[in-house]
Amino acid sequence: MLPEPIVALTAALAKLPGVGPRSAERIALHLVQSEPAQVQHLAQTLLTARERIRFCDTCGALTEKSPCAICDDARRDASLVCIVERAVDILSLDRSGTYRGKFHVLGGKISPLDGVEPDDLRIRELEARLAAEPVRELIIALGTDVEGDATSSYLAKRLVRIGLKISRIGFGLPAGSGLEFADELTLNRALEGRREML
Repeated sequence: MLPEPIVALTAALAKLPGVGPRSAERIALHLVQSEPAQVQHLAQTLLTARERIRFCDTCGALTEKSPCAICDDARRDASLVCIVERAVDILSLDRSGTYRGKFHVLGGKISPLDGVEPDDLRIRELEARLAAEPVRELIIALGTDVEGDATSSYLAKRLVRIGLKISRIGFGLPAGSGLEFADELTLNRALEGRREML
């Protein structure tokens, strides 16, 4: 039987994405047996990261300063905006090396069962960008689950403008999964295989 502090630490670690109960227990046991200075450094690094990281006011990416490095990069194609569900999806697409445009994070998908309506997403911010920036194409890069399909269709209808092309990434992604699980080649093919929605 493990002491209560280790049980509590294991339970806290198991709430992290990708960390199951056994991995959480191994990490907890490692931490309580580590040098105090090492554990303090880890704790301070976690606190510092949480305090300093915020969302970009323009696109919603994770950043220390706003606008973020991607929004501030003049070498990126400002006429191309890729719409993603979460800030971490930017990392997956950017890592593919294929996409050189800008991004916009929705902050979720429409899901009435979960109480997520269009007004809960960053759609108004995207409409403001369309009015202020020289965007010629929106690429919708949401997952291929029911909510992703519904959100993509909703966005294509709501955001239609004269001179604006709206496309969706190709379906090289596994059905029902998110971008973070796709490798660079799959993301590359999905971006190249995008199709116009309207």
